[in-house]
Amino acid sequence: MSKNTNDQKTPGAPRCYRFEDDGIFPNSKLPLLVYPKFVATDNLSPADRFERRFGANGWPPAWRGGIYPFHHYHSTAHEVLGVCRGRATIKLGGPDGIMLDVSAGDVAVIPAGVAHKRETASADFLVLGAYPKGQQWDLYNGRPGERPGTDQNIRRVPLPSADPVVGAAGGLMYLWA
Repeated sequence: MSKNTNDQKTPGAPRCYRFEDDGIFPNSKLPLLVYPKFVATDNLSPADRFERRFGANGWPPAWRGGIYPFHHYHSTAHEVLGVCRGRATIKLGGPDGIMLDVSAGDVAVIPAGVAHKRETASADFLVLGAYPKGQQWDLYNGRPGERPGTDQNIRRVPLPSADPVVGAAGGLMYLWA
């Protein structure tokens, strides 16, 4: 079950989505944040723009590629995805979650525990992924026996020191507090 909790009226504020534990995927009490059409003002490629912005805010870039086509979550790290090119539909929150269309320029900040998967993607779809400094990601698929170990991991994941998009001044700094 998902709830869009976008009650922010500030221009540039992220859209917020909350996903409850569905018995298979833990999801999170923290909202998933989506910054639609985040656009940098320099002349770098979109991937370079995301790397620069995320890195400057304490989320060192980790990889460039796609999103796995199966439900999965990370129990030891929060994740940010910057869509560099193309478009995709991603499922968030597990099988009963929501579908979200993303395209070049969009950013999704995914709390540890929130299930996500790629449903469809254009041939040119490219995402840049990053994690808060000091956090190492793992990968779980909602299989029997993963929990309660992953639940304990998720509770221990520290909050980041800054939002990967807007830094220490906003975004998850007040929405995850």
